[in-house]
Amino acid sequence: MLAWSSFIGMFFVLLAGALVTKTGSGRGCGDDWPLCNGKFIPAYTLESMIEYSHRMITGVVGILVLVTYIVIRKYYGGHKEARYYAGGTLLFTVIQALMGAAAVMWPQQPAVMALHFGISLFAVASSMLLVVWMYGTSPYRSNARVPRSIRYLGWGIWLYCCGVVYLGAYIRHTESEAGCIGWPLCNGQVIPYLGGASGIVFLHRVAAAILLVLLIILFLAVRRYEIRERSTGLTALAVGLNLVVLAQILSGAWLTLAMNNIHVYIFASLVHNVLATLLFSLLSVFAIRTWKRR
Repeated sequence: MLAWSSFIGMFFVLLAGALVTKTGSGRGCGDDWPLCNGKFIPAYTLESMIEYSHRMITGVVGILVLVTYIVIRKYYGGHKEARYYAGGTLLFTVIQALMGAAAVMWPQQPAVMALHFGISLFAVASSMLLVVWMYGTSPYRSNARVPRSIRYLGWGIWLYCCGVVYLGAYIRHTESEAGCIGWPLCNGQVIPYLGGASGIVFLHRVAAAILLVLLIILFLAVRRYEIRERSTGLTALAVGLNLVVLAQILSGAWLTLAMNNIHVYIFASLVHNVLATLLFSLLSVFAIRTWKRR
């Protein structure tokens, strides 16, 4: 129950942070932290309430993550995987909280702020790995071996996904979303002007398309191996990865087409963030599975 609660809680933290960014509420509490405009309970403005809610959610989930780590250390201390996952969730939660505080008190460059979302992804992925381990759906009970080629491909895609996600976060923090109007064409062109906002957004689109191709290759490699040799249980995970990345690309299209409707745009942005988080977490599970079966 604690593992599940931490995992779900980390999702809420990430969504609350994305809402702060999309609504421009990052300065809703001024330069104060942990207080909001010098008060424990801030005066009601939309920006201050959104920012303060994010802080409250992060604080509650942080306590939950700490309790989870303590329980894991006490009752599962002999299992290093569980310790690593619980410890990783706690570590990344603390880091993202400190980065959020630094962003409030001192101006940060968009390149640095984009790292905040990446750290949140690591926290969610660690909590998901703990859930997978706790519920016995991980492959640790199996002696099936995964070929080195699949292992390297899986880890390579994981690293590449880190870059794609960071680029998407960078677009959000530089407010470059409007660099490409329309989808799939960018400003009515197959290859738009590659400078400024349009270049950044177009690069992100191309990177996402390449990620889809890589995941299709991964699925084919895993499927071919499991048919020829033995089942490793990775085919279903590879299928899930392809479905999620396809949904992620479509949500990006929805995000682009919904720019003229602020309410739909914010909702589409949250969906986009949820899918990115789920994709990264599933890739982390895949990479760890192949590592354990090397």
